[in-house]
Amino acid sequence: MVNDQMVNGKWYMVNDQMVNIFDIVSLCTEDEVQRMLPLVNAQRREQALRYKHTFGRFCCLKSWLMLRELYSGEMQFRYNEHGKPEWDNGPFFSISHCKTGIAVAVHDQPVGIDIETIRPVSEDLVLRTMNENEQKLIRESEHPERVFTRLWTQKEAVVKCIGTGIESFEQLQNLLPSQLHVETFEKEKYIYSIAYGKLHCFGAQVPSANV
Repeated sequence: MVNDQMVNGKWYMVNDQMVNIFDIVSLCTEDEVQRMLPLVNAQRREQALRYKHTFGRFCCLKSWLMLRELYSGEMQFRYNEHGKPEWDNGPFFSISHCKTGIAVAVHDQPVGIDIETIRPVSEDLVLRTMNENEQKLIRESEHPERVFTRLWTQKEAVVKCIGTGIESFEQLQNLLPSQLHVETFEKEKYIYSIAYGKLHCFGAQVPSANV
């Protein structure tokens, strides 16, 4: 379990990675969005304003400012063929958000982070996204929603680290988080996982970080 000192907008280390979790959702207001808009560059501001709802705009702006706390230089992003954002002039990073928090991870090697709110899950989704062993773990648990969320965040963190995104439910069934280093942290309302490590086991070519 992660302790309360490791959340709410503070950077901390997880095996040489910088990780920041923000979970004060009461600050997600239109007033806060308007306050943050002048603090980001034109690229991020334009991206934030594409969101129709306050929550999306808030997360887009807040995650950028969380990164900004570490790096004072110009921050320009590009997107690979799978839609994964990459930093033109910085290290590898990953961003995720859900209704209960925003998660950011930074590393000098490829990294993926995923945060999800713990909530009831349908049997259909379990069947489509989990392999037989994982389905058994979920069904036999006293807290199936937590087990499912834990496994889901691990899988999505790995996919984000690889940089391909989720291409199919079958891909998730066959994905083994053990193929990379994965750290999982649990809070009362959400769970997040961080994946990192060498990508040669996936046949992926890893670019060099421009730090």
